[in-house]
Amino acid sequence: MNTPDSLLSTDPEVIVFNLKQRYTGVSATINALVPLQAKQWRLGFCGTRMSNGIDGMTLGQAIALSRKPPKGRPFRIWHVRRDPEMMAAIFARDVLRLPIKLVFTSAAQHLHGRFPRWLISKMDAVISTTPLAASFVPNTTAVVPHGIDLSRFSPPPDKLTAWADSGLPGQYGIGVFGRVRPDKGSDVFVQAMIQALPQLPGATAVIAGLAQAQHQAYQQDLQQQIDAAGLHDRIVFLGEVPAGEVHRWYQRCLLCVACPRYEPFGLTPFEAAATGCALVCSRTGAFDQLAIPGETGEMVDTGDVRGLTQAVLSVLRDQQHAVQMGEAARVRVTEHFSLAREAEGIGRVYQQLFDTACA
Repeated sequence: MNTPDSLLSTDPEVIVFNLKQRYTGVSATINALVPLQAKQWRLGFCGTRMSNGIDGMTLGQAIALSRKPPKGRPFRIWHVRRDPEMMAAIFARDVLRLPIKLVFTSAAQHLHGRFPRWLISKMDAVISTTPLAASFVPNTTAVVPHGIDLSRFSPPPDKLTAWADSGLPGQYGIGVFGRVRPDKGSDVFVQAMIQALPQLPGATAVIAGLAQAQHQAYQQDLQQQIDAAGLHDRIVFLGEVPAGEVHRWYQRCLLCVACPRYEPFGLTPFEAAATGCALVCSRTGAFDQLAIPGETGEMVDTGDVRGLTQAVLSVLRDQQHAVQMGEAARVRVTEHFSLAREAEGIGRVYQQLFDTACA
């Protein structure tokens, strides 16, 4: 039986980087992709230990390993996803003169700052996660959307009874997932729930995500609004849910709301859809590729409390209607946003680099 670390190669042709200590959406992407990619490539991992149990080498170890090319290849590929990782990779290639090629994944749906643009211009290949993100990166090599692990994020046996496992009141759940902070629209969700829940007597709303120290007062203000509305038992802050448990909350919820004011891509509604959640999403990120009005859910303008309230009420006008939307959302994720499709798209970029070197 393979242990997580036994999946990794001692002489990798590709090294994937995740140097950030805090667990983020980028971390979640890498956490899901690395075990699958390790079955397709001689893969190494550099960075913080992942929640799937895979330990990473240090940057110094990656540099030492990369002083010579891997067996059968003219260079190694370093796949980076953040500015500091690009800086380290450029230094390793251009100053230390290591035989490596650099791949960067860009998700931002806005013009990068001058320095990040310069860093990106020095990459050997760039993967953008959406067509809009690609429009801001002139040297995009390929558009490869993020993918979801459909085996982990799968529907419960019965969506209409799954909420009973939550231990919370009500017959069904409405969930929002991610950090508690203004740019994630946590206040928009709370205010919409305060308006919607009196008209949805069977519903309980949960907010699954950490409020960091600088956002504690923000969460406290939201809690005061909830208490003043008499909904303290029906709008519940779960805090940070361990990465290995978040799929269970998706499975329990009938509806997932994603209402950030800005999002580069936004994995949470895709993960939720894979478990059969109906969706209400704001118009940002890649949400317009998933939340199809009248089919998989509804879309609203960013920051629109009234619109979000009405959209939630529309989706939940009856529970069977929401179940049907969730089933359609699962089909859409399966067909267009599977983890296997993402790994395949990234793999084509790797192979293109190797093929070009051999031409």
